[in-house]
Amino acid sequence: MTIELRKEFAYSLVVPTSMGVRLTPANGQPVHCSEAFTMYVTSAETNVASISSYLGLPVKVLTTFVKDSPIAQMIKNNLASRHMAYEGKEVPQGGPWGYRHQFNIADCGYGSRGPRVQNDRAGEVGRTLNVKDFDLDRLFGREGVQILHLSGLIGALSPETSTFCLELARAAKQYGTRISFDLNYRASFWKGREQELRAIFTEIAGISDILVGNEEDFQLCLGIEGPEAGGKDLAAKIEGFKEMIGRVKRAFPNASVFATTLRQVMNANNHMWGAIMLEGENWHVIEPRPITVLDRIGGGDAFVGGLLYGVLKGWEPEQWVQFGWASGAMATTFLTDYAQPADEEQVWSIWQGNARVKR
Repeated sequence: MTIELRKEFAYSLVVPTSMGVRLTPANGQPVHCSEAFTMYVTSAETNVASISSYLGLPVKVLTTFVKDSPIAQMIKNNLASRHMAYEGKEVPQGGPWGYRHQFNIADCGYGSRGPRVQNDRAGEVGRTLNVKDFDLDRLFGREGVQILHLSGLIGALSPETSTFCLELARAAKQYGTRISFDLNYRASFWKGREQELRAIFTEIAGISDILVGNEEDFQLCLGIEGPEAGGKDLAAKIEGFKEMIGRVKRAFPNASVFATTLRQVMNANNHMWGAIMLEGENWHVIEPRPITVLDRIGGGDAFVGGLLYGVLKGWEPEQWVQFGWASGAMATTFLTDYAQPADEEQVWSIWQGNARVKR
């Protein structure tokens, strides 16, 4: 099966997001006993888009910034260095207790000590993302977008961002842009808004072409029955996921691609990494293979990014999930939350298990 894409477009991929920074201790140390930290620019959605942007496809980020903030300037510089165009409203800070960009404070873990993550999102400027601040007719109609990628993180961030994502999806559908939706359920975002968000997520999923999520995402966002527990039997686990994805497909027949990753954590630095994708009536299963992990954050986003890159390049569907798997594995070797592939060959070498030196 192929996904038809518009031939004339300004952007291959567009992502709405709330940008922030991540503070990471040096040398894999825990946050609570560290004194030296590195600050990186981050967001799950730009993690996805980085695969395409580093490999030469035109990408645009829709976001919002704190006016005159040095952190906002750092973010803009970072996006430019990642070959990403961006647009977004400049929001006045409003004093010391006003708006700011989110902080993500996280270590990488090491060996038997798992990583710990704290999200500090008080006053997050990204919660003000508003559809009125963007010209959707220009973006999707006159400029043209091949794929709009939406994340449940942004969809549930605030009532404004929920409406923003829904209106983006409606406009994309109107203009023939394909929609990718990674459900990304977060319980703290949904608290007290369950009925409202279920309705919004269900509408977006109903017009999406590509749906991505794990068992929790499909159950809690869309009310789809999850897989039966498979114990340690890998074949039983995979069969359970297939049955769940089959239920998702019946509930959302507009979508033609459904995907999820498979991860088993042996310790912080050694994981078993796999993936399942249903494309049309065709199953593509990558049974979990061992990968060595420097920092696990961003691996799932890079999987989606690699899959979407394969779609955008017009490859055979089998290659979509393979490139996604390898992109996810690559991201776990970076200290940034996003992979920075030098070229396609570097990613394919990971899929092939070829880590030999290239001279």
